[in-house]
Amino acid sequence: MAEVKKETLGFQTEAKQLLQLMIHSLYSNKEIFLRELISNASDAIDKHRFESLTNSALVEDETSYQIRVLADPDAKTISIIDNGIGMNRDDVISHLGTIAKSGTAEFLAGLTGDQKKDSQLIGQFGVGFYSAFIVAKEVVVETRRAGDAPTEAVRWTSSGEADYQIESIEKADRGTKVVLHLHSDHEEFLSYWRLQNVIKKYADHVSVPVSILKPQEKEEDEPTEEVINSATALWTRSRSDIKDEEYQEFYKHIAHDFQDALTWSHNRVEGKLDYTSLIYVPAKAPFDLWNREAPKGLKLYVQRVFIMDEAEQFLPLYLRFIKGVVDSNDLALNVSRELLQKDPAIDSMKAALTKRALDILEKLAKNDPEAYQAFWSEFGQVLKEGPAEDFANKEKIAGLLRFATTHTDGPTQDQSLADYVGRMKPEQEKIYYVAADNYQTAANSPHLEVFRAKGIEVLLLSDRIDEWLVGHLMSFDEKSLQDVAKGSLDLADASESEKAAADQAKESLAGLLEKNSSGAR
Repeated sequence: MAEVKKETLGFQTEAKQLLQLMIHSLYSNKEIFLRELISNASDAIDKHRFESLTNSALVEDETSYQIRVLADPDAKTISIIDNGIGMNRDDVISHLGTIAKSGTAEFLAGLTGDQKKDSQLIGQFGVGFYSAFIVAKEVVVETRRAGDAPTEAVRWTSSGEADYQIESIEKADRGTKVVLHLHSDHEEFLSYWRLQNVIKKYADHVSVPVSILKPQEKEEDEPTEEVINSATALWTRSRSDIKDEEYQEFYKHIAHDFQDALTWSHNRVEGKLDYTSLIYVPAKAPFDLWNREAPKGLKLYVQRVFIMDEAEQFLPLYLRFIKGVVDSNDLALNVSRELLQKDPAIDSMKAALTKRALDILEKLAKNDPEAYQAFWSEFGQVLKEGPAEDFANKEKIAGLLRFATTHTDGPTQDQSLADYVGRMKPEQEKIYYVAADNYQTAANSPHLEVFRAKGIEVLLLSDRIDEWLVGHLMSFDEKSLQDVAKGSLDLADASESEKAAADQAKESLAGLLEKNSSGAR
């Protein structure tokens, strides 16, 4: 047997603070831990299924996948066991010793000290595995990566404090076993009926059988297990057979989100291309939304076999907030990221999925303006990247944009370009806007004086991306966009005094800019 190697390592500084927030039960719904751990087990099985396509040595002796949730009332433990890909020592240190590699600092910067608000932030951050500490005083993980020798297995132990222990062990079977030593006030989860209800609620859609121990009628009976979930991939079922609650739970499963999605679209395409898609619009933006290099994209399945987690080739970058799955019968099972970039079928699927994503946003804006406004508050600035990146859908994206304007005289961006056009004067030929560093500066621009006098609406642009946006949008509904601070203004029948006021405002601004420039030198 290999030399036993045991050491104690410390969590990163940020992790300590985050773990303490977790341990102090900021989640209002503590049963969420089971959903997260089953979801992780399902992901591990998906990864093993994919890697074994090209490496038969990973299959070992087991051919059928399963997730087992075993309660031991005497030991006061719950064990979640899978026969997925497993982890080696480096994997364990990387994945369990570091919480959310990107975005931790941003998360901590957003904490307010208000427990209710901070608990919502934690849910938004999505910490997955660490939700185990909501109910457990100690967590033990025993794991062996598929293909490694039994003597190369690893045990990871932590009580959720400042450090964790890691040691070499021997483990005959591949995969991972997570053992939760429960706090005394969370022993309700040792009950067969409690476990059954939670698993049915959160994991019925998981495509792998999830089993638990059946109650023994007689003490001398041998323990037996029963499968609790339907073990059918949700997107393969008919839409008419799926309840909204099931769609929402599936979203939380794939997105590791703690809030319901705003809306979704489930679609089956047959013909030249054959694929199924299920895409969701989240309610809250993730912390790494503005990191254009962060992992993003849909989960890709080919003939129901998991291929990759973040297939970014199916949606443009300005729709990087969309979550979901796409399952195709037209791609090879051994498809790689490189092959995806060269497959003409991907371009067709990307065009169709982009249109579908924009369609569900249009539908949301039309049928539930309040929900769309909530979406815009979270993702509006990302959507403003669209006209520059997606010429084919420029007009469609433009219809989804929202702005502050002189019509409402408030900072809330809740007016569409269609709203503006609908209020245009009969003789008005252009859509006018003013751009500034912030809303107050835009709203108080001297250029607006003549427009207010004429009752002509002006868009008030104050986001950093706005000047880039209008540089690529240029027009909407055959009406060109015009900056009131640049070029000559044709205000139809404006009086000489109004024109003079507009010219004077331009001269004043030019003089102010020149003065500031001289001062800077």
